[in-house]
Amino acid sequence: MIDIHYHETKAASGEAAAAFGAAAIRQAIAERGRATLVIATGASQFALLEALVALPDIDWSKVTAFHLDEYIGMPETHPASFRKYLKERFTGKLPTLGAFHFIAGDAADLDAELDRINALLDAHPIDVMFAGIGENGHLAFNDPPADFASTVAYKVVQLEERCRRQQFGEGWFPTLEDVPTEAISMTVQRILSSRLIVLTIPDERKAKAVQHVLEGPVTNLWPASILQQHPHCHAFLDRAAASRLTKKPASANA
Repeated sequence: MIDIHYHETKAASGEAAAAFGAAAIRQAIAERGRATLVIATGASQFALLEALVALPDIDWSKVTAFHLDEYIGMPETHPASFRKYLKERFTGKLPTLGAFHFIAGDAADLDAELDRINALLDAHPIDVMFAGIGENGHLAFNDPPADFASTVAYKVVQLEERCRRQQFGEGWFPTLEDVPTEAISMTVQRILSSRLIVLTIPDERKAKAVQHVLEGPVTNLWPASILQQHPHCHAFLDRAAASRLTKKPASANA
């Protein structure tokens, strides 16, 4: 079941998601002495990350973090690089962060890079997963029809046209042809292994996907719908993203 948290604005939904996730980070540190996070990227996560890095009373020195995915063949200097994004919006704001394990999508030996990042994540059960969903319902870069069976941590995936058009439409690339066709992505099963999943999904362009993912059947044609089977998944929506839901609350939170 996915619990819905509905807010009027994008900023309010991002701030609420950050506060909710931060409480779980503090709890993990209190109970186990450390916390492992996964941080998503993209335009949908701007408000969340801005709020998260500003929250007080998180001992970031006891936090290890990973990211969900990275384009294959993309240098860190590219404007669309997720490593660049995360260094600017997350790790660069947290000088005491324990560790962040970046995916080198431009590694000369991709098999060795996959072995490295898979071994690292295998050693770190995920406490809090911060994620979004794509306009095509993808989860990380698991585009439809998504692989629901793979149990490795990360794998190479193909990016379908709707996904690539979204990346172009968000302004990360000058042309559609510049958007890569392959990426390294965390798998669906590894995402589902997280103790808590916090989805931040703003904007009207995500409304159709939100409706299918939250209210439709579980299907790999809308990959994030499998989150309905997770025991602790929370979706933070603004008014625009929730506009097509049939069961949305009568009134939004501030």
